[in-house]
Amino acid sequence: MIINAMLATNQKTSNVWGRGRYIMWWISRSRSAVLGILIVGIALLVAAIGPWISPHPYSEQNLSFRMMPPPWTAGGNWRYPLGTDELGRCILSRIIYGTRIAFVVGGGVTLLAASVGVILGLISGYFGGTIDAIVMRLVDIQWSFPYLLLAIAVMAFLGTSLINLILVMMLSNWVSYARTIRGVVISLKEQEFIIALISIGANWPRILLRHILPNCMAPILVLISFNLASIILMESALSFLGLGIQPPNTSWGAMISDARGHMYTSWWLVTFPGLALILLVLGVNQLGDGLRDLLDPRLRGVL
Repeated sequence: MIINAMLATNQKTSNVWGRGRYIMWWISRSRSAVLGILIVGIALLVAAIGPWISPHPYSEQNLSFRMMPPPWTAGGNWRYPLGTDELGRCILSRIIYGTRIAFVVGGGVTLLAASVGVILGLISGYFGGTIDAIVMRLVDIQWSFPYLLLAIAVMAFLGTSLINLILVMMLSNWVSYARTIRGVVISLKEQEFIIALISIGANWPRILLRHILPNCMAPILVLISFNLASIILMESALSFLGLGIQPPNTSWGAMISDARGHMYTSWWLVTFPGLALILLVLGVNQLGDGLRDLLDPRLRGVL
């Protein structure tokens, strides 16, 4: 029995290792996916271990070192690797903390928006009729509102907080999932295997969850990757306008907003948060491009 258990364990380990190597080979076929995974992976690592690698607490003020440039320029100090702001706060520490905020807001909004949009898209596309008309009118109404105007109105009414920020951004992002998944479901339910399932009496939750949803995963994954980039930019824009993350917390958009008055005299205040935002959005977009190329059968032959 012990020998059989050991053989079974070795077989499972071999299967897992084989799947892992196949996934790595599959991803390596797309340079965009590799670059995106590299950038996003480093950013996730920085966000996860931020408190241990941050040289200072993100809100710590030291007025004797205010407006200090990076150490490789005249007047810099290696205690602050990317310089300090007008209150003597460490720019590097605040960028590291801003990475965590970007992923918390981006991940939370993406998860909520994808969940709501996919559920409504599945139901709308499968049942059609009145349900489809109601869901699509909700989509049209939502798309008719400029997201910034909606965000200003909702945040002014509910108040500025992290939860309210995630909710208002979710309201602006679920529609793309609903419309895309609805179109996929409409095409799938005309397929022979779905018609066969209906003819043998399979109930609709089983059909949607066991047979239609797995066939929608490719567009869902691509949508999530591209939507995450737009959400990170949206959060930075709202924080830049003072409607997002509030002090003493910080985000890259708030850091850029605070540096507007010193843009021409203290270049590092804008440059480093801006570069962090550009790199993360670039990485997420590259990941989305790579997933699209890998999951689209029409593009597999050109990779």
